[in-house]
Amino acid sequence: MFRYAVETERRFYLANDVKVTVTGEASRPVIEVELTDAWVWDMYRKTRFIPRVRVLTFKDVNVEELPPLEL
Repeated sequence: MFRYAVETERRFYLANDVKVTVTGEASRPVIEVELTDAWVWDMYRKTRFIPRVRVLTFKDVNVEELPPLEL
């Protein structure tokens, strides 16, 4: 159902499209992650399916491409 699993320091996402951009200085980079058709794991959210998500962080981001489902 989803192509990517994305983990940040605060949340876990599943998404169909992920774009990562690194800006800022080399000593303090800013990581921008744009997700399309995302599902977010956050127990305090009423809505977990989100059409577009933009995450800005200074910490690590893990993006994994999930294996395709075999039908």
